[in-house]
Amino acid sequence: MALPTRPLGSSGLQITTVGFGAWAIGGGGWAFSWGPQDDNVSISTMRHALDLGINWIDTAAVYGLGHSEEVVGRLLRELPAPERPLIFTKCGLQWDVNNPMQTAERILNPASIRRECEASLRRLGIERIDLYQFHWPNNCGTPIEDSWGEMARLVQEGKVRAAGVSNFDSALLERCEAVRHVDSLQPPFSLINRKAGESELPWCKSHNTGVICYSPMQSGLLTDSFEASRMSRLAGDDWRRDATEFQEPNLSRNLALRDALRPIAKRHACSVSSIAIAWTLAWPGMTGAIVGARTPAQVDGWIQAASVQLTLEDREEIAGAISWTQAGSGPAQPARAASTGTSGS
Repeated sequence: MALPTRPLGSSGLQITTVGFGAWAIGGGGWAFSWGPQDDNVSISTMRHALDLGINWIDTAAVYGLGHSEEVVGRLLRELPAPERPLIFTKCGLQWDVNNPMQTAERILNPASIRRECEASLRRLGIERIDLYQFHWPNNCGTPIEDSWGEMARLVQEGKVRAAGVSNFDSALLERCEAVRHVDSLQPPFSLINRKAGESELPWCKSHNTGVICYSPMQSGLLTDSFEASRMSRLAGDDWRRDATEFQEPNLSRNLALRDALRPIAKRHACSVSSIAIAWTLAWPGMTGAIVGARTPAQVDGWIQAASVQLTLEDREEIAGAISWTQAGSGPAQPARAASTGTSGS
């Protein structure tokens, strides 16, 4: 199955507009877990996503404290080389093996970046990471110029093909860009969390930096079946139990916004999830959306997002729903001048 693709900025990577997010397949028992997960189901789910045309998987060392990368590595070993997807992963969050429920520390000193890269390569069983990203700005005191300089060296050595950052603001992007071009940014972006639309997306578009957003369905809130009653049934270690957008009054506002998407989804003969993801893909500068799934059926629930084309009327209807529900924060639509540009990166 062929899915639309877009260039990831100037990196040379051509990626499908939706990619597989491997956060949840890290399993349970760590600070930002989604609860227990069967590895065999994870493998089947990723295989299904690839069969439907997805050509990249995004993971991170911290997901499952290394376990997500190991499961992705197992998938790669089962696939013939020509069928393997592009692999994106992240570094900069270091955990305490003796206290897995403790939040990982944000550390980006050059020595730790190199150690993490080598560890990820081993877990994944590959010789080069297609896109390596800093997961968060660090709080260890290392100047970002020194951190990004080490990333540049990993690219020069052939351990990394393209280099990106996640959760960086425009000021940090500028500082990185002065050292080496930033190939990509991975921000949170959804109908609820729209903040990256103010500054970061325009910055990336003007610098030919690709954007792959995460949580376009706001961690499950913008799916067809999520209901407030489900909160009590989440696994005890599911991080969403304490997340702000899953608490009242935000929860009711967010679900009202989700319900406002149902007529639009009906017009396009697709799921609400697909409309939510397609909305992110319609923003100027957006390359692709990272979408998680724990079962093959969940992939089927959002794969149509890759081909949905929202009309101007759809986008205005959605902007109106954002206004009256008062859900989330950030611009409801791109600035008018920017909205006339292309939606690719």
